[in-house]
Amino acid sequence: MTQNHLIIFVKNPIAGQVKTRIARIVGDEKAVAVYRELLRHTQAITQPLSDRRVVYYGDFINPDDGWNGYDKQLQRSPADLGERMQDAFAREFSAGAERVVIIGSDCLAITTEHLRLAFDALEQADIVIGPATDGGYYLLGMKQPQPFLFADMPWSQPELFQLTELAILQNGLTVELLETLTDIDEWTDYQRATQQA
Repeated sequence: MTQNHLIIFVKNPIAGQVKTRIARIVGDEKAVAVYRELLRHTQAITQPLSDRRVVYYGDFINPDDGWNGYDKQLQRSPADLGERMQDAFAREFSAGAERVVIIGSDCLAITTEHLRLAFDALEQADIVIGPATDGGYYLLGMKQPQPFLFADMPWSQPELFQLTELAILQNGLTVELLETLTDIDEWTDYQRATQQA
């Protein structure tokens, strides 16, 4: 049994339910196309890993999509993001994981190497974070459950990473940071990311 478990939070690419901030600028059809591209990228960078890979759907499990070959679970519902993340971590630790890393499906800059570095960081550090340019994070990893990381946190707010790092230090734990990357939440994020590619 693999000791490293990778959680991937996704939604199904349904118009009106994904990338709504992008949709406000360019419409639902283009927003879905952007999200499909993000899903393909996330699949491409996670497929080379030999670790256990678990896709946690935010709406319903699609039995025949690009995530075939991955374990599939439903996120806890209708909890907030923190509760859903905490539940997913708890499930993977209960399944025997020694190190668990979570990512979303919103970052075109993340690579397979970032994921490997995150698991390697957990050989020493208690927690690993990949900060995002908007003040959140694109990756979080730990080697035992840390419920405080999900309690009363400002989800989708620019102070999320800063308050998460502060909570880690206040709890006497060690943290290692990966490089800062940009999540694709706004149309301008996508434009910049594709111009740099």
